[in-house]
Amino acid sequence: MLQFRTLVLLLTDYLTMAFSLVTGMYLRLGMDGLLDQMSSESFLFKICLPPLILLISFYAFDIYDLRHTHDRRELNARLIEATGYTWAVLAFVFFTTHGVFIGRGTALYAFGFTLVGILANRNLMYSLLSLRQFGERIALLGDFDSAAEIVKAVDQKQVAGYHIVGHINGFYTNGNGCLNINDPTLPHLGSVNELETVIEREKLDRIVVGLRDGRGAFPADVLLKMRLSGNVLIEDSSSFIERVTGKVPVVNLRPSWLIFSVGYRDTSFKNFIRNWLNRIFALLGLLLSFPICVLVSILIRLESKGPILYRQLRVGKDGRVFELLKFRSMFEGAEDGSGPIWAQENDQRITYVGRVIRTLRIDEIPQFWNILKGEMNFIGPRPERPEFVDELSKIIPFYNYRHLVAPGLTGWAQINFHYAASVDDALQKLQYDLYYIKNQSLRLDIIIFCETIKTILFGKGAR
Repeated sequence: MLQFRTLVLLLTDYLTMAFSLVTGMYLRLGMDGLLDQMSSESFLFKICLPPLILLISFYAFDIYDLRHTHDRRELNARLIEATGYTWAVLAFVFFTTHGVFIGRGTALYAFGFTLVGILANRNLMYSLLSLRQFGERIALLGDFDSAAEIVKAVDQKQVAGYHIVGHINGFYTNGNGCLNINDPTLPHLGSVNELETVIEREKLDRIVVGLRDGRGAFPADVLLKMRLSGNVLIEDSSSFIERVTGKVPVVNLRPSWLIFSVGYRDTSFKNFIRNWLNRIFALLGLLLSFPICVLVSILIRLESKGPILYRQLRVGKDGRVFELLKFRSMFEGAEDGSGPIWAQENDQRITYVGRVIRTLRIDEIPQFWNILKGEMNFIGPRPERPEFVDELSKIIPFYNYRHLVAPGLTGWAQINFHYAASVDDALQKLQYDLYYIKNQSLRLDIIIFCETIKTILFGKGAR
């Protein structure tokens, strides 16, 4: 099934670009010009070489590795980036290789049709692969406390190509027998002793293995044989959950998995570029938003007494405390009696102007100054108040790891989860933050930025 799907993607990508080149020639040169091109000796070379370079570029960006393309946002970002690199290479080839020259007008048309065609084709394939009959067949093996959560996550997110068909009896023992997955909605496929038979009978593509601790016997020989024979993919449950949900599972997380698992971090040069872009865009943001800032300042002053800017201590990178700036959205002295409390829906402490500027995210504009000072980035975990950090770090494992990177104006947790109004919510947001820290890259930053714009426009999400 996996090989067939990959071949289909290769063929459709190749034909999409070849068709785009022919369409570009027709639109730029007309039918007579296209016929002249088709009669030339170099036509076949012109039609075959660019799609081949596209396939090589897609391979380099792991677009044919189905493990990395189960999230639609990640897929689209990779497609745009890889297509852009492809045409940068082709621009050099077209203008330096004799007999392969394609005019700028034709190249521009072909690039547009290629990008639109590739995105449309892949999103169509994504939707088709989301159907159960086309999905990658997966079984859960081991002792899962969160089997139902995994199934629910796959169903809710409609993850392309994933279909959990059932579970195989766990392999842990506690002196009272085998500990199995306790989920009556998930079909039982067989025991670990029947693993080879189950794989063949159910035509499994992948087995997700839950390793909660070291108790009991692990069927290493059988799994190794199946993996090396190429009959089935074997994956750790933490890696699977991370990819499906976009967050690192903290409960029962083994530190060794976090140490040895592979992320997609950028090079030092890309990190350097990203850091400078933060400062440049923060300066531009301050300049462009100046008229809005003046208007908001007047409205805040007219509605309620108190300072225009609200200054609050937050915990930044490496645990350093800094003063975060925001437009004041609450009545003055809103926490004098209660002390620091969690944000809430329909919070009575918020003024009318404050509710509007919070919805539009305008209250965050003064944090451009924090970014210019190097205390924050545009993208990263949202900085939390010291009082909450002290409380949460005692309750939630790995909580202080979110301070390994600079905090952000927006982040992966903000586009995937609502306001943190409790310890449980803070745990959920931490799992998204750990995913970002582990996989941070310029590509992921672009995805978060685009999703944040959507959040602002449609009023969804939280900070």
